[in-house]
Amino acid sequence: MFVLSTNAKGAIAETKIAAAATELGIPVLRPIVEHGRYDLAFEIGERILRVQCKWGALDDQRRVIRVTLRGSRCTSTGYVRTLYAEDEIDLVAVYCGGLDRCYLLPQALAVGRKQISLRTAPARNGQRACLNFASQFEFSGAVAQLEEHHAGSVGARGSSPLSSIPGSGGVAPVVATGCHDFRNHFGYYLERAAAGEVIEVTRRGRPYARLVPAPPVQPELEEAA
Repeated sequence: MFVLSTNAKGAIAETKIAAAATELGIPVLRPIVEHGRYDLAFEIGERILRVQCKWGALDDQRRVIRVTLRGSRCTSTGYVRTLYAEDEIDLVAVYCGGLDRCYLLPQALAVGRKQISLRTAPARNGQRACLNFASQFEFSGAVAQLEEHHAGSVGARGSSPLSSIPGSGGVAPVVATGCHDFRNHFGYYLERAAAGEVIEVTRRGRPYARLVPAPPVQPELEEAA
């Protein structure tokens, strides 16, 4: 059985992800110099989003996609492995060869982490909370959300004062989710709120509660802490 090298997997993942974005009408840019911290860039509205491409390994039972998030480079002293920082990437795109599918992860789920697992099936032990399901990050759906957030932010800036959400520096995009999904993926939505989004939790189709970003800590309070 032919085994793909790490470099081959990376090249395939990048090609598949670029093709998936192109099929959705997203302009795809490539850095001139290779081996940077991001592989591609997507043009979404007026924004250029830096995208790191990764290969997703499907386990033998086809229930979990494991994605290594660390970057590595060869130096004179050997391989150096580092985690990604907020100022280096905006998104992580994943291609799973076992499923021939692409996924798109937000920055909040990738920065500072060594690995992330995307489940294709429920956990056998019945665990429901703090799990990341691959279906949540299907490529086309994730791109559509990015486009909706951009359109909503542009529209809101044209009709509302930038201070309409205290401490945000602008109008935060609102993300709606049902109570059941919010409970099962609280950590995911917590990270999205921390990144600046407003999470609106609905119950039976009606707004029920909101999770909003915390205002920035004042310098004097940081010193006191």
